[in-house]
Amino acid sequence: MVFQALKKYITHLYTTKSVNTNIWIDDTGQVQGRYFHSTLTSSFQPIRSSLDTQIVGYHGLARSYAPHQQSELGLSLWRLLDYGASDDESVELDRLCRLVHVINFYRQPQAFGQDLYLNLHSRLLAAVQHNHGTAFRTILDRLELPHQHIVLELPQSSQNQRWLLNHVADNYQHNGFRIAVNVNSIEQAIELTRHRHVDAVKLDSSICNDLGGLTKLIHIASDSGTNVIIKKLDNEAQYRLIEQRVKADEHEVLVQGFLFDKPQAALFKAPLKGPRNEECTKCGTGQLR
Repeated sequence: MVFQALKKYITHLYTTKSVNTNIWIDDTGQVQGRYFHSTLTSSFQPIRSSLDTQIVGYHGLARSYAPHQQSELGLSLWRLLDYGASDDESVELDRLCRLVHVINFYRQPQAFGQDLYLNLHSRLLAAVQHNHGTAFRTILDRLELPHQHIVLELPQSSQNQRWLLNHVADNYQHNGFRIAVNVNSIEQAIELTRHRHVDAVKLDSSICNDLGGLTKLIHIASDSGTNVIIKKLDNEAQYRLIEQRVKADEHEVLVQGFLFDKPQAALFKAPLKGPRNEECTKCGTGQLR
């Protein structure tokens, strides 16, 4: 599917590149953005089903870019610039990253029907004084892009910040976005899914060793229609334990990590290694052969 408004905007970017612009298209068709004296671009890491490893979405990551760099991954922009930026500058970077990501994602035909997960920086929650999500929704509407497939990831928060997280989540949901929340424990994930509706909770694989607690979370999340996403999954032995528990209950969790995929600019571009080091080839429909 071709998004005509997006196509028109990309054509405009091709013809307006100059030192005064903060977003442009390179010779390969990749969108880049300028923040201070740094150049950023997008990498995408797939999110897969634990039941059949089929791709169900992508996580957009902002990475530094330099001509002829040896790896397309680059460095994390937030790690490079976080401590040197004010709140207003962080908000500007956050919005620039999201714009770069949605253009780089939806310019690729394989993105159609896939979910795109985008991080919201913690500074954005407190720094934005008006209705969260309004500006981003306006941009998506102008580019005629499907906001229904955008999942905004809220950062981890302490108990004292919970009111702020709830306020921000309500505003984004009011603007039609789906919400995922990063949590720092299984207990926090259980509490969150019990007390409010979110589309997903994301946990580091390092805190998923309590299989009993994980099983409880999966059942509660299933009842509330919330996806459980286990991220930073790099260890095959840990994945096997999670896979065994999930398949025993016939419940699905979503998984993300270097065990399955390295982030890259193109969707469905290269053969991937499966969790058993089997060669997997992604075809144009997002299905594994």
